Amino acid sequence: MDGPLSGLRVIEATNWMAAPGAAAILADMGADVIKVEPLTGDAVRGLIRPPKVPEGSPEIDYSFTVDNRGKRSVAVSINKPEGAAVMHRLIAGADVFVCNLLPQRQQRFALDPETLMEINTKLIHATLTGYGLGGPDDERPGFDVTTFFGRGSVTDSMLEPGGIAPNPRSAQGDHTTSLALVASILGALRLVDKTGEGQVVDVSLLATAAWTMATDLSAVLIDGRQPTKRDRRNVVAPLAGRFRCGDDRWIILNMPEERWWPIFCNAIGRSEFLEDPRFDTTRSRFENMPDLIDSIDAAFAEKPLAEWGQIFDEAGLIWGPASTMKELVDDPQAAATGIFPEIDHPGGSFRTVASPIRIRGANVGPRGPAPDLAAHTHEVLTALGYSPEEMASLVDAGAIGLADD
Repeated sequence: MDGPLSGLRVIEATNWMAAPGAAAILADMGADVIKVEPLTGDAVRGLIRPPKVPEGSPEIDYSFTVDNRGKRSVAVSINKPEGAAVMHRLIAGADVFVCNLLPQRQQRFALDPETLMEINTKLIHATLTGYGLGGPDDERPGFDVTTFFGRGSVTDSMLEPGGIAPNPRSAQGDHTTSLALVASILGALRLVDKTGEGQVVDVSLLATAAWTMATDLSAVLIDGRQPTKRDRRNVVAPLAGRFRCGDDRWIILNMPEERWWPIFCNAIGRSEFLEDPRFDTTRSRFENMPDLIDSIDAAFAEKPLAEWGQIFDEAGLIWGPASTMKELVDDPQAAATGIFPEIDHPGGSFRTVASPIRIRGANVGPRGPAPDLAAHTHEVLTALGYSPEEMASLVDAGAIGLADD
């Protein structure tokens, strides 16, 4: 079955992870995504930690595949006049143009919305930046760690008093923002269908970070007060926290409602908490929170995580383990719901990470591995009407790159 975006042509001039990740999701949904790369390739090629594999295994850029699977690669030097002409010819037949170029660079390479919509009046021009278009910082470069986590207040929100700023893993903010870009493009496609007019999409790491923090920010917008930072011994609700188990693993709870308290106390073998005047009401628990957390810590230290999990499941309590990444990739629930699908590759199939988009009955998922650099330049330019002689001239001019035969 064709994917829901079958027949859609996307031209992508991006690098790193956020914008390429969005284009990969479009490819998962069946779009024909042509990734335009500089002649040296996307900056992320070969950059992220490769996994340890047996000696003699095929060289596959597994991490690069996550954000670039199912695409076709064309190598074009957009700073050459001949390369710019190739880009315009590609975009003339496209439905969507995705880029993460800052506004001045869009103008410099004639890839700004005004220029491209003269070439293609129904084009969706989608830009992903760190800080958004307009404003004093629209030319400021941004990465997820500096912009999404840093300036977007996500890092500060995770700090406990006196704690050290946590170090996020690769592309957490990027991939969250990828979803925002996909949603914006899909909305713009609907507008093009209704109006017949091209649309301009503007998604940023900063705005996406604000949306992830919207619950807290909605209050700050009204009263201007910074949310109180609390360490784990001074929380508001004791059953919305995390506790170290007897095997040094962490269990995470989220049961803020009063009705869970007696069930929890009985489950951990501390029914005496229900009669203890320090802990018998919501108010008394709040006023004696450090003592209560210390007492709960002592209870959890008596059993390993797996045993507590079984006890909590039998009691119908809401909990989750602080799983390692290795545990997640082996999780039977993840397997049952298709979170780690296989990609076919000439060197052997391998598992990757699916996007969270699910449409019942639709073909949504990886269409293949990431392409080698310039693997499709000849194919794509031939379809555009370029002759072998013209392509040779473009190669001589340093405007395009062709894959090695």
